[in-house]
Amino acid sequence: MQGEFDLIAALAETLAKPADPAEVWIGDDAAIVRPPEGWMLLAADTVVAGVHADLAYTSLDDLGWKAMAASVSDIAAMGGVPGHALVAVTAPAGSDIQLLYSGISAAAETMGCPVVGGDLTSGPELTVTVAVTGSCPGSPVRRSGARPGDRIWVTGTLGASAAGLRRLRSGEARYDAVREPHSSVRAHARPTPRLREGRAARLAGATAMIDVSDGLVADLGHIADESRVGFKLEHVPVHPEATIAEAVGGGEDFALVFCTPPDSDLKEAFAGIAPPIMIGECVPDPGHRSLHGEAVTVPGGWQHSF
Repeated sequence: MQGEFDLIAALAETLAKPADPAEVWIGDDAAIVRPPEGWMLLAADTVVAGVHADLAYTSLDDLGWKAMAASVSDIAAMGGVPGHALVAVTAPAGSDIQLLYSGISAAAETMGCPVVGGDLTSGPELTVTVAVTGSCPGSPVRRSGARPGDRIWVTGTLGASAAGLRRLRSGEARYDAVREPHSSVRAHARPTPRLREGRAARLAGATAMIDVSDGLVADLGHIADESRVGFKLEHVPVHPEATIAEAVGGGEDFALVFCTPPDSDLKEAFAGIAPPIMIGECVPDPGHRSLHGEAVTVPGGWQHSF
């Protein structure tokens, strides 16, 4: 068993150090960072073992990665750029915190969002809370700007994460499939926020945007609610290993769903990255929510109960 302060010192050695000598990250009462230019974005998310991740099918380093991805994806959904992260961990005695932080550190480096501080405490359940800052040089894209006639786009196939968990639980796939770049198991273990796509959508004039964290129907429903529009979907791109139900109702894909005026040209903004896929359009009736002409009946999205 390792003491708290020795563990914090060891973790600090594994995490990135500030390039700016005026900044102070881990080691003081609070981190000191330079404020970003433009709008500041703030987001936080919590991952709880047994609620958001089944440790029978998720390693601790992948749990750390997912905790970072959940918060950074919220910055992507505003069309922003991630800044810094604070990570608070509660863990039972004997937990491999260094393995957990190896995933957090890898995600922070990949996503350009260094960990600058946080908290570490013992407790009965493993809980990881990540708070991130971000910035946006232009107007952040909210959920409330969609209008009737807007086209609806998604930045990739859907259902991969749900399919990965299903395949692990059924024994159809082994966890070592996480090494396969496009496998559903990897999509479940290490989802990737669509940061470049979020910025491209903002530059292309997106009127509303959200990440698919709770399921396409549920998350697009948030846009519809906030924008007071309905939607009709004609096409849902399904990951090769997923079902249509997983594509419509599965969460943690972290693809982005966004809306644009019908005359928007997305080619220039998305140059150099995979183009988005048009899946439908917004309609005037807020109560209209359909897929292939039928009212959406697939249960959509994860929701906590209290």
